[in-house]
Amino acid sequence: MPVPSPSTRRLCVGATLALAAVALAMPALGQGYKPRRPVAKSAPAPAKLQDGQAEARLLAVYKLVAEGRGREALRDAESLARDYPNFQLAQLAVGDLLTARTRPIRRLGDLPEPDSTRTIQAATTLEELRNESRQRVDAQRSRPPANTIPAQFLELPTRSRHAIAIDASRSRLYLFENTPKGLQLVADYYASVGKLGMDKSTEGDQRTPLGVYFITSRLDPATLKDFYGVGALPINYPNPLDVSRGKTGSGIWLHGTPPDQFARAPLASDGCLVLANPDLERILLTVEPRSTPVVIARQLQWVAPHTVQAERKSFEAVLNAWRAAKTQGDMNRLLGFYTPDFQSHRKTSLTQWAQVLQAETRALKGRELQLKDKSYLRWTDSADTMVVTFGEVAEGARTGPVKRQYWTRRGQQWQIFFEGVIG
Repeated sequence: MPVPSPSTRRLCVGATLALAAVALAMPALGQGYKPRRPVAKSAPAPAKLQDGQAEARLLAVYKLVAEGRGREALRDAESLARDYPNFQLAQLAVGDLLTARTRPIRRLGDLPEPDSTRTIQAATTLEELRNESRQRVDAQRSRPPANTIPAQFLELPTRSRHAIAIDASRSRLYLFENTPKGLQLVADYYASVGKLGMDKSTEGDQRTPLGVYFITSRLDPATLKDFYGVGALPINYPNPLDVSRGKTGSGIWLHGTPPDQFARAPLASDGCLVLANPDLERILLTVEPRSTPVVIARQLQWVAPHTVQAERKSFEAVLNAWRAAKTQGDMNRLLGFYTPDFQSHRKTSLTQWAQVLQAETRALKGRELQLKDKSYLRWTDSADTMVVTFGEVAEGARTGPVKRQYWTRRGQQWQIFFEGVIG
């Protein structure tokens, strides 16, 4: 992956962000504020950087400002900036509150009109910080309804212990745990996406892909440049749906930030998903490569889990019909489940795939085919796609190959346009 030039990294621009106007309705600052006397204190021990804590503390500062509690807000903002010295929004919060001692701050970014290249660059960076702050606040204001899940998750097996969903409209990554009671949201984090937005289609277009993906590996931080922070998790872009649509490119990762940077602007990467290092560390320690799905959407649709049961059962009936045809060795019926333009790994044609299916049905020797640890992930855009993963085990056998199929709905019929062994 190419490393963006240093000019793409944001630098802290002066203490001029009007904190009260970021996304909250607040009274003007600077009226009746009396500076407190500095009190000599011993240097505090370095804070342990924990996932989500920097953002939570920043939002608490915003809340204090909204309540007109400027003294407490400044105290907490200074503490936050000490603990996270590279968190630019924390530094700007301190600056705003200090400026408010001498004059009211009535608008977002109380800067003079840019009159030089330097101030124009500062204004651009300030606008990025405004957007970052707005996205963080809006995400907390518009929390997913309790006990809901993204509509793409129809079913996950117990072997998929976690799942990830990204809502690009909110610059938000949501981390789920797959429990016996279903998916439970356990954490969510601010995340940056591509400079030119979403829907990657070509190499170098600086866009983040949309679709259903899987984490393929966990890269060793020792092998990465500092630019990627504490680590990286590649995803399988382009997936078979992307390939069928002629999309190109590679090297889409979830990764962190360099040591001198806490977060990036909402639109800042070359297509990757970028998180603050403490947040990425939590994910690195939590998710499992190969079995963790990653849904990336422009905007997530949150639904109650029971509302997807009808879709799941309807599709499961189709998958069981495919399984029965393969068990019985009924090739005419079995091939009817595949699209004419079907492909597998190495661009196998349907004619070649028919030979593979014949060999697999003969190997069953009349035994029933069982599908275990099934996963159904639905993706709907201009087409309706079902990404299905399962272990294919013959009756009496202990193990079998893990397969992944991509189904498309044409009219009222679901058909397979890709199938391959993944493990």
